[in-house]
Amino acid sequence: MNNGPVSQRAQGIMNAGTYRLVVDYFVNTYRKSVLESSDVADFTFGNPHEMPLQGFVDALQTWSVPRNKDWFGYKNSEPHAQRVVANSLQRMLGMPFEPNDIAMTTGGFAAITAALKAVTDPGDEVIYSLPPWFSYEPLCAEAGVSPVKVTIDLETFDLDLGAIEQAITDRTRVVIVNTPHNPTGKVVPAETLTRLAQILEDASRRIGRRIYLVADEAYNRIVFDGIEYHSPLEFYPYSFMAYSYGKTLLAPGQRMGYVAMPPTMPVEQREALREGLSAIQFGSGFLFPNALLQHAIGDLEGLRLDVDHLQQKRDHMVDALREMGYEMHRPEGTFYLFPKSPIADDRAYADVLIEENVAVLPGTLFETPGYFRICLTANDDMIERGLPGFRRAIERTTEVKAGS
Repeated sequence: MNNGPVSQRAQGIMNAGTYRLVVDYFVNTYRKSVLESSDVADFTFGNPHEMPLQGFVDALQTWSVPRNKDWFGYKNSEPHAQRVVANSLQRMLGMPFEPNDIAMTTGGFAAITAALKAVTDPGDEVIYSLPPWFSYEPLCAEAGVSPVKVTIDLETFDLDLGAIEQAITDRTRVVIVNTPHNPTGKVVPAETLTRLAQILEDASRRIGRRIYLVADEAYNRIVFDGIEYHSPLEFYPYSFMAYSYGKTLLAPGQRMGYVAMPPTMPVEQREALREGLSAIQFGSGFLFPNALLQHAIGDLEGLRLDVDHLQQKRDHMVDALREMGYEMHRPEGTFYLFPKSPIADDRAYADVLIEENVAVLPGTLFETPGYFRICLTANDDMIERGLPGFRRAIERTTEVKAGS
């Protein structure tokens, strides 16, 4: 019996390692050293550092004018919004998505929550790869499921399929795949997704129950160099796509996303899961987007941040940092870089960067020590102000190594 004031559920979230690390960083570093200083070049979180897209502002203004008395009434997954998403996915993936298989959610966070809870029970296991989006572990803790963590291939940043296969047990219910991947920027290739689908199909037959795939695709429209993007839903029918408009529109405070089930999933399962997803959204605190965003979705669907400019920023920073001596992959998507730390202690190196007026996220927050994450939502001026700080920091560590 729990006699304390805090529930075991809340305590479980608070005890999740990534939750504790992120909160500690936000309170003790970001709030004190970044938010309170205009001199620091902020490469930490995916917040905008420029004014919002004008098309986004125009859409909100247009659709804020009521057309009827119920304009701002309670909204679930609105049929108009579901149709817009289904048509968009059909154009993107060439699959005839059905509007009823789209659950509109309050961002990608809620999409992952709804998908996880719709198919898992307490005690089930959820497999995901490290480095992860740091919210996976708290989401698992809240749902009462056990996270099972495997590492990616740190040479290629691709999924380690052997590690995933070995991690599957008779308690495995979900595998989460994030592509394009935060924080590495890796786009998981079709060959890997094909092999993963076969692994999950074989394992489902072996353990006697279906393993589902939750595809975290918040960045699936931020892909560089003309790379052909493939969704895991194209390869494995028992999948959910979790999507967020906040990344593509660079408006993370306006919460709208969705869960999508592919038409290749057996119809009887989709019919049951439609109701299950809606029930989870209702019971978890009404995880449906607000009325205005759903009204505006037809205009918002065609908008996105300037990916060409983002690619230019990627190239500029990768080339500049490599010239300074940093080791890193060139990301294929997202708006992140994931360089190796010049010293083993990435948190200590992040502190060195703070001293040089540059803020990044240590790789430890992503359960991958020895790296750090740079967010390219920084504007051009901030990048130019930040690059000298990156140089001074690596020169300081080189001098220390030479002296020792």
